[in-house]
Amino acid sequence: MNDLCFRPAQDADLGAVVRLRDDAARWMLARGITGQWNPGELGEDHFRRIMESGEVWLAEAGGRAVGAWELWWEDEEAWGPQAPTAGYVHRLMVDHASAPAGTGRQLLRAAESRVAEVGRPLVRLDCLATNIRLSAYYQDSGYRIVGRKEGKPQPDGTPKSYTLLEKRLGSAGG
Repeated sequence: MNDLCFRPAQDADLGAVVRLRDDAARWMLARGITGQWNPGELGEDHFRRIMESGEVWLAEAGGRAVGAWELWWEDEEAWGPQAPTAGYVHRLMVDHASAPAGTGRQLLRAAESRVAEVGRPLVRLDCLATNIRLSAYYQDSGYRIVGRKEGKPQPDGTPKSYTLLEKRLGSAGG
């Protein structure tokens, strides 16, 4: 079951995206990864807003949503004002109960391909500075640490520190 299909999310998919995000938050908490995400933080309205200014993508396997991510075309809150040279991946989420092995990396590659498709040479993302495991995962996927953002506001209102990572895309998109 390694044939994932990727497509932009629609309004009808918002419930599935919220479920994926909440399930990913519960998965992290069950493994002692705290402070990154909490269930119930983001609802359909959040993802609908992202779809208005960026993109929300779904990964499906066997007709079921098994992953999703947000793709933004700017992220001044974390990266400051930037020339339009990057796509910003946010909220990469995988259904750990049903997703095929390697789904997370496939989601990253699909996001990288989308960024390359619009002609931008960089993919950027961030993760909680204390989440060493996630930072290592991104580095193993070809991203390099390029900075740190202190005091980035969060959905719960508590500012946190984030590690900033980026990957330069080759002509094939990653």
